[in-house]
Amino acid sequence: MRKTYLALAITWIALAGCDAGKKHADNEMAPADTATIENALKSIEAQWEKDYQAFDVDKVSGHYAEDAALANPGSTLATDSIGRRLEIEKFVADKNSKVSFAADRVGVAASGEIAYTRGHYSDETTDPKTGKAVTQVGNYLTVWKKQADGSWRAVEDFVVPGPPSSAPSP
Repeated sequence: MRKTYLALAITWIALAGCDAGKKHADNEMAPADTATIENALKSIEAQWEKDYQAFDVDKVSGHYAEDAALANPGSTLATDSIGRRLEIEKFVADKNSKVSFAADRVGVAASGEIAYTRGHYSDETTDPKTGKAVTQVGNYLTVWKKQADGSWRAVEDFVVPGPPSSAPSP
């Protein structure tokens, strides 16, 4: 009797495996339109920059996925919505601040479900000690993930001060 159950179990597993393979082959995804996704991400970043310039904490925060990480220079890594919001509030609290950034390179996975933007930034803030404007330049790397609703949200956002890249990489 045990051998019968074992044989049935093996047969069921084998058939389930065959069925899973068939489903995988039937659901083979066509390659993503990476050029369209690249343009969408550049457009999202342009809006993100405008949201910073408008000092809109809610809109800036809305560009991040729920489990995203934000690494700003000199700050602790923010890995939850409260930490990210505090970092964003700290930055936009200076109503004299000016920020600009743009991607020098965009990469999109063939699946169209994950992508990255790498670029340069410049921000001008007020030094709290002197009251004078301070400009910082550098580079950033943002990893994007397509959400269930089809939108794109940042899941990793790392900002690194220093000389920006001299020319976009191909």
